[in-house]
Amino acid sequence: MWIEVLIALIKASAIVGMIVGLAGMLGWVERKGSALIQDRIGANRASIFGFAGAGLINTMMADPLKFFTKEDIVPARVDRLLHTLAPCVAMFPVLATFAVIPFGDVLQVGERSINLQVAPLNIGILYVLAMAGLAVYGVVLAGWASNDRLSLLGGIRGSAQMISYEVGMGLSIVAMVMTYGTLDLQAMVRAQGHLIGGWLPAWGVLYQPLAFLIFLCAGIAESKRVPFDLPEGESELVSGYFTEYSGIKYLMFFMTDFIEIAVIAGLITTMFFGGWQVPYLMRDGFHFPGGAAVLLPQVIVAVLQIGSFMVKVFFFCWFQIMIRWTLPRLRYDTLMRLGWKGLLPAALLNILATAVIALAVQG
Repeated sequence: MWIEVLIALIKASAIVGMIVGLAGMLGWVERKGSALIQDRIGANRASIFGFAGAGLINTMMADPLKFFTKEDIVPARVDRLLHTLAPCVAMFPVLATFAVIPFGDVLQVGERSINLQVAPLNIGILYVLAMAGLAVYGVVLAGWASNDRLSLLGGIRGSAQMISYEVGMGLSIVAMVMTYGTLDLQAMVRAQGHLIGGWLPAWGVLYQPLAFLIFLCAGIAESKRVPFDLPEGESELVSGYFTEYSGIKYLMFFMTDFIEIAVIAGLITTMFFGGWQVPYLMRDGFHFPGGAAVLLPQVIVAVLQIGSFMVKVFFFCWFQIMIRWTLPRLRYDTLMRLGWKGLLPAALLNILATAVIALAVQG
């Protein structure tokens, strides 16, 4: 029993460490990526003995040190408990979501089979939706507890925005459940392992392209970034719901945005792009059309699967950052119209089409 607990702790620690490290790296990618898009140099001032590392020292060392040592200012007449609790409430559900995202298949170590997933839930999709619904509480608490009109307006925007896009997000996921007949994310990835026509990977995006587009739009809105950054709206609300935060609390909100990017990238990879699947790679090695095979040790297979998952996640993280610095912010009424009159009807039509095709195939 204690071995199972130890394995679970190792997997959870590895995932948390990887995600927090990835969030920090995404901060560097965003700063240098936006600089390239806008023909700027980007962060490059801080250095160690003259070595700036293309801004890595500035972003990965100097900035965190500044946030950790900066004074934590709490405005007068605020609810101190909720003001302190809000960043934790915002970050925890986002980190917890990664518990059900599989990053590999099964690693056989002796007689023990290790599922490369922190929490192998057979209702993983419902867990993801529950965590997504909880994440907005941090935004609302921050806006309410700050005793500031701009912060409160940002929190209200966040809650209204969440309702509009999460309906479409949920319905796009329903279409995936109908397609694969399971709520288990690991089973959904395994179902994408066969080849269509002997050569084309059976990824979810090929079966549900509209669901992918809906989920991508809703996922970007989930991270509250341009073009859906209305809860922050720095040109209107200073910084929105975290205007009255500084130091480590501000860093927690800042990191939460990047962790949400990673979570959305992980979910897109898992449901629509085969997750850890590598074309032609089975549990014992590569099997190519025509009968050719290259057998590999299970450890190598697991490393290739984890590498495949990480490459796909990195790509969609980069893609979201590029969107952030390419598109303008939507007006608030335009965002509501997109959610209720765009994503929702499209998701309902997609479910109807999926049901008709499923009945036709079964019949």
